[in-house]
Amino acid sequence: MRTRTARHEAVAAVLLLALGAPTAAAAPVPRAPAAASAEDTAAESAGAALVARRAALAAASRDGGRGAGLDFRTCPAAEALPSDVRCATLRVPLDYARPDGPQISLTVSRAAATGARGAARQGALVQNPGGPGASGMHFPLVAGLPGWERIAAAYDLVGYAPRGVGRSAPLSCRDPAAGAKGPTQEPVHPSAAYKMQRLAQAREYARGCARRAGAALPHYTTLNNARDLHVLRAALGEDKLTFMGASYGTYLGAVYATLYPGHVRRMVLDSAVDPDPRRVWYRNNLDQSRGFEARWHDFRAWVARHHATYGLGTTPAAVQAGYERVRDAVSRTPAGGTVGTGELRAAFLQAAYYDDVWPERAAALAAFLRGDPSVLAAQAAPDPAAAAETENATAVYTAVLCNDAPWPADWGTWDRDHTELARTAPFETWANAFLNLPCASWPVRGRQSPVPVGSQPERLPRTLVVAAERDGATPYPGALELQRRLGTEASLVTETGAGSHGVAGGRNGCVDRHVERYLLTGATPGWRVRCAPHPEPAPVSLDDRAASARRALLPPVV
Repeated sequence: MRTRTARHEAVAAVLLLALGAPTAAAAPVPRAPAAASAEDTAAESAGAALVARRAALAAASRDGGRGAGLDFRTCPAAEALPSDVRCATLRVPLDYARPDGPQISLTVSRAAATGARGAARQGALVQNPGGPGASGMHFPLVAGLPGWERIAAAYDLVGYAPRGVGRSAPLSCRDPAAGAKGPTQEPVHPSAAYKMQRLAQAREYARGCARRAGAALPHYTTLNNARDLHVLRAALGEDKLTFMGASYGTYLGAVYATLYPGHVRRMVLDSAVDPDPRRVWYRNNLDQSRGFEARWHDFRAWVARHHATYGLGTTPAAVQAGYERVRDAVSRTPAGGTVGTGELRAAFLQAAYYDDVWPERAAALAAFLRGDPSVLAAQAAPDPAAAAETENATAVYTAVLCNDAPWPADWGTWDRDHTELARTAPFETWANAFLNLPCASWPVRGRQSPVPVGSQPERLPRTLVVAAERDGATPYPGALELQRRLGTEASLVTETGAGSHGVAGGRNGCVDRHVERYLLTGATPGWRVRCAPHPEPAPVSLDDRAASARRALLPPVV
């Protein structure tokens, strides 16, 4: 799973990540790491419980416990948040086995419940937008978006940057400038020599993470993210957590619910990662590449239905042929001097995530084939201003996934599995493999074993899972598995026939009504409920102002 795209909207940023091309000589692959010991895990759990108790006492001692354990003040200019959003820092241990050892600071943002129309305050609603590697600091801005009024009236809207992200003890694995320039050229069918080059680069990237992070590197994990969330809940003065998680945030929420079932109040889990420990994370990424292939087909089928607008052909195959002509052209002469085949693929991967970019991507293809590469260059060129943010998100993504679970250490397994998959899912398979390849030589011993989600000793309260049936980033079987593991009180709302990643928050009114009702009342709609798909985007050219219009969405990240 991964965080992608530099698409900034009204409420959040979604980051486009790619492994890039650091240069280095090959190095021997380290021995496979041992699993973290039960003693270590027990010590970390005890440390997290101690730190959470301290945070709860601090919150209760000031202002009746309404988040006063955190000192909310005017946000630093670096956060680019308006004055009605307040910011604080939360101190947590780097290593929960040493609760009084080295500490790190997590940044937190909050918009206080408005109380509009006499709404009673229900506490804090904490959000995680996914990644891992994405910041939720902009989440409080949804208070001003249509459809959020009743939720914002009842809840303090709380966002935060997880450990390693943004200003929360930021993690870096290499110089951001190393991956900020284009063009990048990727072969359609990678040769053995090219694969060895990427393997060497992945090993060097992993070594860079170790050099820059030092002893902190093993502590970027989903388990620690869940422990941090437990402390944040306590510091906010909340006995139980009300949480919205998108994409990777669904896995974080599910792990939290498994570790701390008695501290769960309500959870909305949107676009679910499959939490089956056997799939975390290597097999989940294979599943994701299959899902992206299906969504790539959906995009091409939509373009073909609108041949009258784009002139790219009346079948998905014809649209594919046009895309391949563009790919061949930028492999020879990069668009705008910066967009090669790597940047082209990354830009069109956004079409596998979100259908609201379909019109502009189709228009860019059409313009290029008419002789105008500037439209594609504008959409796909790397953004140097986002280089540091992108590198930071990539580093956190890599560290969490590599630390979380065992990965194959032998290149032969990766090569065999991805060669086979690429025969039927060529669009993203190899790019996904190379993005995750540092995990094969990750220089951390004692990696975590995936948490057996659903093994909590007590029954959870009602939870709400929402998912799109054709989501490529987090394929729909993951939502079914998550619901099964959460138990009989989990409800699943499915947007049928749709595949945009992230269902709640502006795309589908039916889904949003279920989410709002659940957050405000705790009522779920039933075991499994289906909503009709949101409307497909209108086919417009880039000459039409509507092509650049954006709805007020809360985009999740994977």
